[in-house]
Amino acid sequence: SELIKPYLRSKYKVTEVPKSLVFYMSKHSGPVNEIQWCPAREQSHMLLSASMDKTVKVWDAVDTGCCLKTYSCHSCAVRAARWTSCGRRILSGGFDSTLHLTDVETGKQIFSSKTEFRISALKFHPTESNVFICGGFSPEVKAWDLRTSKVLRVYKAAVQQTLDILFLPEGREFLTSTDAVSRDSADRTIIAWDFQSAAKISNQIFHERYTCPSLTLHPKESVFVAQTNGNYLALFSAQRPYRINKKKRYEGHKVEGFSVGCEFSPDGMLLVTGSSDGKVFFYNYHTSRIIRTLSAHKEACVSAIFHPVLPSLLATCDWAGEIKVWQ
Repeated sequence: SELIKPYLRSKYKVTEVPKSLVFYMSKHSGPVNEIQWCPAREQSHMLLSASMDKTVKVWDAVDTGCCLKTYSCHSCAVRAARWTSCGRRILSGGFDSTLHLTDVETGKQIFSSKTEFRISALKFHPTESNVFICGGFSPEVKAWDLRTSKVLRVYKAAVQQTLDILFLPEGREFLTSTDAVSRDSADRTIIAWDFQSAAKISNQIFHERYTCPSLTLHPKESVFVAQTNGNYLALFSAQRPYRINKKKRYEGHKVEGFSVGCEFSPDGMLLVTGSSDGKVFFYNYHTSRIIRTLSAHKEACVSAIFHPVLPSLLATCDWAGEIKVWQ
């Protein structure tokens, strides 16, 4: 993309809150579960979307707003999809309990595997590009190696479902958020794992009785945020013992049972989240105050993500199948 070229060699500047709509992209016939900008900087004009309509799509979300390709390898809703770090392949998992690694150019499956559970979360290891973790409607999460198409390790948690997975810096440890919340206890809501040994480091991280549908890491500081079904974002240390910051709470948006994603801007100054009322909320990371809200969608906005290279470009998606790009 000619628009991205001038930014490739420069350092990311300050993120401004986007104000105007650039593209309105609507080709999905079901809710969009996840969107992700391509992590390969030269190809970061491409946006990936995974939908309940059983498809994964790739869009040119910088220059034209057009759908470049549709992949229909799943027989049920696609709950999770991630780019590989090179930007040439897409890993997807869905409610058909299958994993597919698809070549972006040809649309061919490089790797396919049937799992024993419906998949709801996938994350690649930050330094080992062929290794990923897969979780879903199961008490276990599994680490896979794409080179061998085999399971490397199994992490056993006494839960029914994994909602999200977050690698901590360097990838030696990772977190899973789960549906394990009962009236008398909130242990196991967020579990920290040792990646190599598969040992549980801690399951006493979050003590409120809310599930956390998504987790995100700060790009510069050793902290992470958990989206909670209590309609607030909670801030934690990303180092043991992963203590919660009781002074900061980001509230104002609504979750209401939706898998609402949250993310920091690349400069680390803003925290952005979708909301079940269709809005996007921009919080000042340091003060936890709302800077602005954007009335982005009519249905629940489940994801809002900043572009990794272009300052202040934001993609959002919703429960009606719409994707929008803002600047």
